[in-house]
This record gives sequence, C-alpha cells and structure tokens, in this order.
Amino acid sequence: MRGVKRVALVVVVLLVAFVVLAFVLENKQSVSLSLLGQASRQLPVSVFVVLALIVGMLIGPLLGMMMRSRRRKPILTAQY
Repeated sequence: MRGVKRVALVVVVLLVAFVVLAFVLENKQSVSLSLLGQASRQLPVSVFVVLALIVGMLIGPLLGMMMRSRRRKPILTAQY
C-alpha cells in the first residue's frame, strides 16, 4: 500500500511539473505590472503567475497554522 501511495505522489508531482512547464512555454509575452503607481520591468506573463503561485504556497500554510493556534487557545469565561 505504501508503494502505491509513493507512485501516486510521484505521478501527481510529475503531472503538476508538466503543467507548469507547458504554461511557462506557452506564455512568453512580455508584460509590465503596475501597482500603486509603481511599474515592474517587462517580464513574461508566466514569471508573474509562477511567482504568485509560490507566494500563495508559502502564505497558505502559515495562515492555516495561525488559524489552528487560535482555535486551540482556551476561551476564558467569567465564573460566578
């Protein structure tokens, strides 16, 4: 059973890597993003999207850990 899970994980990782590679190769148009009056230099669309993906993958688990730690704190109630 463990071997099947490993093979499935490898297949999923390879599939995701293939999709990201295909996306990068298909989106080579240069664009410049502008936010609050600041413009970035011209880079391919895929660079911005992959960077957003990586930032989301880093921030998502951190927010999940913060929410879990808030739930574990005991709620103090007034005792009469």
